[in-house]
Amino acid sequence: MKTLYAACRLCPRACGVNRLAGEKGACGATARLELSRAALHLWEEPPLTGAKGSGTVFFTHCALGCVYCQNRAISVRQATGVPTDEVRLAQIFLELQAQGAQNVNLVTAGQYLPHVVLGIRRARADGLRIPVVYNCGGYESPDALRLLDGLVQIYLPDLKYYSSYYAGMYSNAPDYFEVADVAIGEMVRQAGPVAFDSQGNMLRGVIIRHLMLPGLLGDTKQVLRHIAAHWGDRVQVSLMRQYTPTGMEGYPELDRTVTQEEYDEAVQYFSDLGLCGYLQDAETASESFIPSFLGEGI
Repeated sequence: MKTLYAACRLCPRACGVNRLAGEKGACGATARLELSRAALHLWEEPPLTGAKGSGTVFFTHCALGCVYCQNRAISVRQATGVPTDEVRLAQIFLELQAQGAQNVNLVTAGQYLPHVVLGIRRARADGLRIPVVYNCGGYESPDALRLLDGLVQIYLPDLKYYSSYYAGMYSNAPDYFEVADVAIGEMVRQAGPVAFDSQGNMLRGVIIRHLMLPGLLGDTKQVLRHIAAHWGDRVQVSLMRQYTPTGMEGYPELDRTVTQEEYDEAVQYFSDLGLCGYLQDAETASESFIPSFLGEGI
């Protein structure tokens, strides 16, 4: 499994470096698994949070390069995390379950899929019973996602942009929409229809997140229209307004929050399309919702 790190093509950038030899991929990671945080998290969508929280595990580095990333402390190429392995990863999953986690929530794990697959398999063998959530930016390789078939019950991808112009400018990925569209299709195939338990906790399915950016209401509408046309009620949608500008001096058009008027218009369009899912209050646009990344729980 770990031979996939050699000539790495785990993400759509397909940079082909030999991470086993210590080379860093486009994501910034070598073949050494690095984590940044593992803890119960109360700020996910309601059916993922449950009574005590979602058991989030934050993986260091990321294949995208979003200029506004709220997790940039751990996502950028220069970031460092806590070195570990798949044995400890499985133990972390079980520890979160013992703390009452509704699920195990893998945040930006794509660059470490060989470790993730081995960790889930080991944890299941040792008694992991709760669902596994794959929480990602949507910029994923379908071939890599197929490694997770049968191991992940819930997919939580972003669908950030429709426009290649904005995707290139803000995430260094002008092919973002084409890639994410196919990737999400694979997630929907694997997870199947959305299913909940008697308490309303999610057991299986896909929630597509869309983070609204200031001034991009037209792009948001195109994203929502595409979701409605291609997946309809097979998925749920989270229309997010939590964008919080930090360090955006180089992008003055993004150096503000989403206005109430922008969000209200998007919500109306969401409703007109018949989409089902989740909305956010204005209070979520705050740095207080950004967790610390000090190696907790690892």
